[in-house]
Amino acid sequence: MNSHWYQQLAELSESQPEMLRGICRGIEKESLRVAGDGVLAQTPHPPVLGSALTHGSITTDYSESLMEFITPVSSSIDDTLKTLEDVHSFVYKHIGNERLWSASMPCIVAGDAGIPVARYGSSNVGRMKTVYRYGLGNRYGRLMQAIAGVHYNFSMPESYWTEAQKADGDEGPLQDYITSRYLGLIRNFHRWSWLLIYLFGASPAVCASFMRGRGEHHLEPFDGEGNSLHLPHATALRMGDLGYNSSAQKSLRACYNSLDNYIATLTQAILTPHPDYAAFKGKQDDEYMQLNDSLLQIENEFYSTIRPKRPGRSGETPLSALHERGIEYVEVRCIDVSPFHPLGIDGAQIRLLDSFLLFCLTQPSPACDAAQQDRQAANLTAVVNRGREPGLMLDTESGPRALTDWAEELLIKITACAELLDSVHGSSDYAAALAEQQSKVRGDMELPSARVLREMREKGMPYYRFAMGYSNRWAEYFKDGGIDATAEQSLIEESTESLSRQTDIEAADNVSFEDYLAAYFDQYKVLNHGD
Repeated sequence: MNSHWYQQLAELSESQPEMLRGICRGIEKESLRVAGDGVLAQTPHPPVLGSALTHGSITTDYSESLMEFITPVSSSIDDTLKTLEDVHSFVYKHIGNERLWSASMPCIVAGDAGIPVARYGSSNVGRMKTVYRYGLGNRYGRLMQAIAGVHYNFSMPESYWTEAQKADGDEGPLQDYITSRYLGLIRNFHRWSWLLIYLFGASPAVCASFMRGRGEHHLEPFDGEGNSLHLPHATALRMGDLGYNSSAQKSLRACYNSLDNYIATLTQAILTPHPDYAAFKGKQDDEYMQLNDSLLQIENEFYSTIRPKRPGRSGETPLSALHERGIEYVEVRCIDVSPFHPLGIDGAQIRLLDSFLLFCLTQPSPACDAAQQDRQAANLTAVVNRGREPGLMLDTESGPRALTDWAEELLIKITACAELLDSVHGSSDYAAALAEQQSKVRGDMELPSARVLREMREKGMPYYRFAMGYSNRWAEYFKDGGIDATAEQSLIEESTESLSRQTDIEAADNVSFEDYLAAYFDQYKVLNHGD
């Protein structure tokens, strides 16, 4: 690999090895709470785990039963995994006989009525989060709110940006340089993200209860009883039409050639009414049915495999934060929960993600056009539904190309990034992680999606029994392993303090919910007018 940015990074790392050791990451891992019989738990978020609104490590996502565990920003993979393990162990001490579901696609569900919407208290910000989720349920059905994933946050240290900008001879504002480079990473990620879905997809099958009442679909019965549905060569059904995809959003083309264009596209979608959603105006059971009737209620409703991110201030919209202060990190959103690892992700996968993202950052990244976006979307769909199909061809600018040939070429190119990371860490772990993925492409090792279907077939069990088996296994793992006293005390204190913070937020509200929403959405109007 001889790209300008890679050579620049290699030279900087040789003189300042601490620079690459300063790569930061964070994990947001979702897990359904399920009863002992594999049915989605109907119990509320346990109060002993603190406030889902304000807890720094333990919250809920779209459903009250969909827990989300958040690790702090860290430059240590081992520390990140240890924190995630502590949170799992702590939660298991407080959920009784319930289990954390081991996979992305859900357990046994009883239709939309069986998916409890997440609640965040009576404050304006808490109500807004809940109403947003009602809106998602009304627009797409609540079953989507029972799908889990792993989000991986990645950022380069500021010392890298300072030195890289200097080496590039760029004399503009540092943040503009950082934003431009992250946008280049994102464009490349869209070009090659199918590779991650192929290598790590672990959702080729679903419980038949997930599809009950949803009309026609393209899945095939896995067993004679029809308890499970699948596609024989699928990798990650979560990332396809069954997951967080929206037919209404297919017309929404978010461009990553400039941050202004990205912000303008999403802002327009948030401010423009969409006829499909006019039916959800007003209230039902004394609660609003959605935040608005626009194509997007808020920017989080735009589903993408990766997002540019910047932490917001209190009451600030994510787009306003990006507009004011630029991109700070990227959030990778296409990773399935692995049923084969107790945390749903392991160190080897993290190291491959780091190498892949560093590759995306240091490769030339030309501007993208509509034709390229269509090609990328088609490749993603093909890998989601048919990724293991022998001879599968993907579309490139120069014509069709075999997936396995392209995957092998990309992994060879990524090797240089893995070796560079190993050199600064004094290890061979990154190269080993990459070699493992090369073995999968060659067929010497099993892809996770293939392993799911093989174990279901060999053990003669439907999907929900397969996933429940691993859920029980990891429950025992965490219960037997326990948690050290210091980590437990810290989580106890955070749980208690989070409840106090929620109470304080609720007491501090001094405007109506309607006025709060109006002020919040005024920020989008400001962005729309370029003020």
